[in-house]
Amino acid sequence: MISRRAFVAASAATLASCRRKATGFPGYAFVANRGGRSVAAVDLTRFAVARQIRLDAPPEAMVADAVRRSVYVLAPTGGFLYEIDVANLMVKRKLAVGGTTPSMQLSPAGDSMYVLTRTPNALVQVGLEKFGVVARVKLPAAPQNFDLSRDGTLAAVSFPEAGSIAVLDLAKSAVEHVAPGGEDPRLVRFRFDGQQILVANRSKRMLTIVDARTAGVLVHLPLPVEPEHFCMKADGGELFITGKGMDAVVVVHPYQTEVAETKLAGRAPGAMAISQSPELLFATNPESGDVTVLDMFTRDVMAAVNVGQEPCYVTFTPDNQYALVVNHRSGDLAVIRIAAIKQSRSKIAPLFTMIPVGSEPVSAAVAGI
Repeated sequence: MISRRAFVAASAATLASCRRKATGFPGYAFVANRGGRSVAAVDLTRFAVARQIRLDAPPEAMVADAVRRSVYVLAPTGGFLYEIDVANLMVKRKLAVGGTTPSMQLSPAGDSMYVLTRTPNALVQVGLEKFGVVARVKLPAAPQNFDLSRDGTLAAVSFPEAGSIAVLDLAKSAVEHVAPGGEDPRLVRFRFDGQQILVANRSKRMLTIVDARTAGVLVHLPLPVEPEHFCMKADGGELFITGKGMDAVVVVHPYQTEVAETKLAGRAPGAMAISQSPELLFATNPESGDVTVLDMFTRDVMAAVNVGQEPCYVTFTPDNQYALVVNHRSGDLAVIRIAAIKQSRSKIAPLFTMIPVGSEPVSAAVAGI
């Protein structure tokens, strides 16, 4: 066991070394502060908050749009979609979508934002050029989650209370199929080729695989955890799942429809993200306040990084230099320099810096300038 004093001393020494070698990223990390009803714009050249952008509803999800140099922010309880201009760090446009909005996703073509709504139950297409609703597909029940196929032709939506999923034809703006999705369908994800839909049945600890064209159930895969978080590898060949029941990440091969392996990944791993070059899986550990880093090739745990209280979200700078971890309870953004993560006996990696961002942050998006 390594003492806390030794850990702090080693981290401080490596931190100083990393700071001398590292360079900032020319852009901002936008952090959604649910408790403060604001978005913190963090200057990643100075690693400091440049501005708190005030909103009139608590923000949740965020999506960066490099083409329009905008960041889109979803406020679920108010049913609002905001567009923040990256250049002047101000709200450029605001749209009342209606109802409660649990999630959103940018279309593969980048010309629309799809927003899921409850009361009314619908999938709403927002055109980003004029920033207005261009289509609204009525849904048969209260939705939980959705995903878009990579070619932009289909959407899959889950309905936990109804125990079903729906497949939507986006060109027709219509529901194509409604089919059983298990007793507790939550997360849904298309396989990369769009031919199958992966459905997380949380209470039953199962991954249900559904044919995207017919909505027929192909197989139920038992899992050792309640599937709460999905993370797909960039090439779509592997799906990583975490949830209650085991201190591990479950690895699924979607094209072989099999659970490949289970790897220990700290205490009660939650939200995950995968860096590129090198490919590393960052798994948050909200209960212990750290992040576990796994090598994607060997599946070995490379390091644990102490990041703050209740880490809940991970993203990366586009240059893949930094991992940014949102800490919900401590209200800060932990910055990890990816190059500082090395295989070692200690299994400890340093924290580059910590930035206070606001009250109850929940997500983040990074945009260059």
